[in-house]
Amino acid sequence: MSLPEPSPHYAATLERVAESGRPALEQAEALVEVAVTLLSQPRDVQELWDAIHLYARAEELAGDDALARGRARAGRASALRQMPGCGLEEMVAAREAYEEALEALRAGGEPEEVAELELGYGLTLQALAGAGRAKIPDAIAAYQRALRTFKKDRYPREFAVIHNNLATAYLSMRLAPDKDAMREALAVQSFRQALEVVTLEEDPSEFAMLQSNLGNALQAMRGTVHPFENLLRAVEAYDEALRVRTERDTPVEFANTITNKANALMNLPDDLEAEELSNPRNLAEAARLLREAQRVFAAHGITDRAQIVAELAGQLEADLPVASGGEAS
Repeated sequence: MSLPEPSPHYAATLERVAESGRPALEQAEALVEVAVTLLSQPRDVQELWDAIHLYARAEELAGDDALARGRARAGRASALRQMPGCGLEEMVAAREAYEEALEALRAGGEPEEVAELELGYGLTLQALAGAGRAKIPDAIAAYQRALRTFKKDRYPREFAVIHNNLATAYLSMRLAPDKDAMREALAVQSFRQALEVVTLEEDPSEFAMLQSNLGNALQAMRGTVHPFENLLRAVEAYDEALRVRTERDTPVEFANTITNKANALMNLPDDLEAEELSNPRNLAEAARLLREAQRVFAAHGITDRAQIVAELAGQLEADLPVASGGEAS
């Protein structure tokens, strides 16, 4: 792919490093360090492009050192994936760079840097799968290789990120209908493993996202032998997410979560032990939640979502039993 022209800062960096008189390999390492700094807190898109140019020059200076070239390519892949509005061309280029880097680093790199590459590679493949340019099972395999190093006890943050991505990858797989239950069960298991290390106190935003995703996955498991138990656990997961997602702090996430909770309640009996299953109480609560979501969506200009939940609430309200009143005097 063709790159935009680098900025004057890039040329100045090359000149400064070249004037140091250090060997070419050390110059390559210095350029990688500058590029890493640019990637850590880029002020604009140009700095990302400058980082890519620096990585490319570092590859040239690395010469026959396969490990140094691999590290420069790994950085280039990461920069491409970070590009705002990253499109298909950038993602394809990132995949190629990851594959080249992995070949070198698997042979001589540190386990942690290889695992980090596998994670980035998996994310790239998962994104490309949505465009029909990669396969989800290949992304899953990359995540699983990363988990060989990123164990729960030593790398809890990476462990949680990988399991969240694994779960979403499982849910996006296309399988035969008779294997759907296995796919959904794997997703639920991964969300739960992520929640073993992500706590409400230490990372409330991530905790809420995982709980919400878990609820959605449990709802998708209605074809199992325990559909109502799964729906009940989904409601519990949404309630956990709502400990963080409040109307005041995160109104749109709040509205999305109570909408999902309403969808679960609509299909959940009021009393699982009753001889005859019915759910007027849960239907009424679902309608109330949908009206609340409608109000929040409308207040924030999300009119399409407001209309959808309003229509669903109206359908539920029409089906609710009418409370009997006293006789007129």
